[in-house]
Amino acid sequence: MQKLFVAIALAAASLFLFGGDAETLDDFIEAELSASGFPGVAYTIVEDGEITSDARGVADLRSGKALTPDTPFAIGSISKSFTAIAILQLVEAGKLDLDGTLSAYLAPFEGRPSGEVTLRQLLGHASGYSTLQGNNNHAGSNDELSAQIERMASWPLAYTPGTKWDYSNANYILLGGVIEAVSGERYASYIEANILSSLGMTNSFVADGGTYPEMANGHTPWFGTKRPVKDAQTSAIIAPAGGVIASASDLALYLNMLLNGEDDIITAEHKALLMEPANPQFPFYGLGFSLSEQDGTVYHTGTSRGTETLALMIPDERKAVAVLVNSGSGLGFGETANLINGITAHALDWDFTPDQSSWGRKMLFLMFALMPLIFTAGMVQAWLGRSGLRAKTGAFGAVSLWFPLVMMVALAWVCVTLIPSLFGVTLKTLSLFSPDLGLVLLATAITGAIWAVMRLCVYYSPRVSGG
Repeated sequence: MQKLFVAIALAAASLFLFGGDAETLDDFIEAELSASGFPGVAYTIVEDGEITSDARGVADLRSGKALTPDTPFAIGSISKSFTAIAILQLVEAGKLDLDGTLSAYLAPFEGRPSGEVTLRQLLGHASGYSTLQGNNNHAGSNDELSAQIERMASWPLAYTPGTKWDYSNANYILLGGVIEAVSGERYASYIEANILSSLGMTNSFVADGGTYPEMANGHTPWFGTKRPVKDAQTSAIIAPAGGVIASASDLALYLNMLLNGEDDIITAEHKALLMEPANPQFPFYGLGFSLSEQDGTVYHTGTSRGTETLALMIPDERKAVAVLVNSGSGLGFGETANLINGITAHALDWDFTPDQSSWGRKMLFLMFALMPLIFTAGMVQAWLGRSGLRAKTGAFGAVSLWFPLVMMVALAWVCVTLIPSLFGVTLKTLSLFSPDLGLVLLATAITGAIWAVMRLCVYYSPRVSGG
């Protein structure tokens, strides 16, 4: 669900300014955790092969179990780079061609327009699949990836392939299907054997539909607090797009491999290819990584339910940092961007300018939170003032009676459809990641509609003596 907190991705490349800051990294983390109420954070720093990893806080607010650098986290869309590496491994084995089409590797796509999409277009999010398709068309967590591939074969493309960049989990789910079809292994088994085990990532694995208590539990925003996720089941379907589970210490091994310039699990040439634009017309995205022309960083954010992550590299300096927070961002309240970006800036010896604009998002959240109360008060007022409401006559009276209904229908559309679509999700999916925001949007839509309909019912209901 990358678009939900796309501001983190932008901030990761733009909120660092050069200068001096006497505050230590430990001081910054302690102050930020205390002020924000986040359960915990783990991080790792790689500098010319030297690795430093640490953690603060707890893995779960319910148990109070301490976080460590070896605690596995759902790393979200950072997983896409693992899928990209697996594709390149199969290219090196002569089993895949980056410019080969889906129909060449997945039988359900034969004879379909989507079958002409290339692996390179999928890797660079220029395939024609939309963000909404990628976020909202998944079946149960225990379903096989192959079953999802069968379903996806019937999906229409949202755009002509190669003409538009649109970040979509659908692209990497399909790439996972290609890996399974060509390798003859399940996606999880392939990644664990050919990447995780090869790099010694002993505290990492791939989502397969199971539940793993050793993982850092996610926490979602709930009206200024953080609420533990109760049903933290992994999903095999989303695994190629966001289902690698890794510890901070293990991510250090992974990032160091990407920066070492050597032939190992893939060639040095292909490592460089990961960090080059997949499509020249969209120079800001490589193969599983976002690219910043401004400062030469290569990075990816990750958003899982109740967890947010960032992995960022400076290839020219052989530096990297990964930050894992077991908390999701609220709208204005409890946002993780300052913590993630602050740790990154301190780790890379950059000064950090905290984001001071959250007040606007706070006001927006509070506005929607207050609207259900305002509409409920309006219902009470409509009943108590029913004699005045029933006295309305003429064209002006008709407009004053019916116009609120039109406006409330429009408001309901904004709450239920427009706002979630800005995050690239449905209201149902938004409610999984930000349950408080989902609740206030739904409550606003419902109470607004009830208020408008109630006014009409009061006006048109039979008059009773004394009423």
